Amino acid sequence: MGMQTNRRTLLKGAAAAATVALTKRSPVFAAPAVVQSTGSTVEITYWGSWAGDLGKAEQEVVKRFNESQQDVKVDYQYQGSYEETAQKLTAALAARQTPDVSALSDVWWFKFYLNQVLAPLNDFIAADKLDTSDYVDSLWNEGVRKDVQYWIPFARSTPLFYYNKDAFREAGLEEGPPKTWSEFAKVAPELVKKEGDKVTRTAFTHATGAGYVAWLFQGVDWAFGGAYSDPDFKILINEPKSVAAGEFYRKSVQDGWANITQDPDNGPDSDFFNGLTASTMASTGGLVTILANAKFDVGTHFLLEEETFGCCTGGAGLSVLATSPKEKQEAAFKYIAFATSPEITTFWSQNTGYMPVRKSAIDSKEMQDFFAKNPNYKTAVDQLPKTRQQDSARVWIPNGDQIIGKGLEQILVNNQDPQTAFDNVARTLTEEAQPVIEALKAIGG
Repeated sequence: MGMQTNRRTLLKGAAAAATVALTKRSPVFAAPAVVQSTGSTVEITYWGSWAGDLGKAEQEVVKRFNESQQDVKVDYQYQGSYEETAQKLTAALAARQTPDVSALSDVWWFKFYLNQVLAPLNDFIAADKLDTSDYVDSLWNEGVRKDVQYWIPFARSTPLFYYNKDAFREAGLEEGPPKTWSEFAKVAPELVKKEGDKVTRTAFTHATGAGYVAWLFQGVDWAFGGAYSDPDFKILINEPKSVAAGEFYRKSVQDGWANITQDPDNGPDSDFFNGLTASTMASTGGLVTILANAKFDVGTHFLLEEETFGCCTGGAGLSVLATSPKEKQEAAFKYIAFATSPEITTFWSQNTGYMPVRKSAIDSKEMQDFFAKNPNYKTAVDQLPKTRQQDSARVWIPNGDQIIGKGLEQILVNNQDPQTAFDNVARTLTEEAQPVIEALKAIGG
């Protein structure tokens, strides 16, 4: 998401690794040129959404910014998950007590754009001479409406197929996962472990609705030739190819080789690194935590195909609030430019697993050397050119992610017929899309 990983417990192994990384790489990060003298210190409030290992890295970014200059001081305030941050921001807007800059997920930023509470950033981009051509095009363009930038890519991800290399080797799959989901279903029973009648390891674990199953299933739906919707909000999720993808999900549980995670707080990541499943789909943003905690050889792989390849982008970006005074908007943008600079996006990627958002960072010797030593980090970057922007139904319809996620839970948990589940989802999405369509007309697109 996106998919953002919000840990309730600090994982010591990853934290130690991150601390070493911070220490070793600190001299590299001088203050980018975007920090210029204003004559006095402007204090701004920044709301973030990362905890645990990711939170440590985020706090380090803020610390480096504050230490790099004296013009702007950032007060970092953790708000919880992406959803919790968006909910608190909604309440803050009503109370007229908003932060100056906030992290917003791929799902949530558009809601605030529709409500016209995000500051347009084009003038700040021009004033700071930000090299927009250096940002990864697909990630940059997702934050544009009518040629105006409202959302700058920061913690960007794709889903990855994570697999236990040791378990796959034991099952005779030395080369890793097969190419297609259908092929995987044929070999998946070989990855299941049992003690008597009790399954101690599944071949695959699905996320819950709260764990962004709608984000993860989107690529599977595309692979089967389906879609949630078209760009104009025509809902397509209950058409035959999407239903076929839903039936594949249902049969994975029915046939006994897959289950839905029993740890909704930490999602399938926890099931995977604890050895309860041989594979799963999860965000590249969970990579540091997974690698730090798994007691086996971890592999990452492109998402599997079917009729075609399907994978979306996800994660979060940074936006400035239009309610912030102009001088604070300018200061907030300086922090955004710093946090997404080539130097800092390199640091952020190496310490979290999120993709670098700058082309020069990806191509740099430091990042290429890091990829050579840590190939699991490179999978998402290699997969990125094959991704596509998410369907409107999930990211632009309010609560679209949750609506689709609940439908998928009906299939996975309650064994509901996918046609029935997706018919219900389609009706709800169609109704919920109408206010968005009207709002877009009102503000001119």
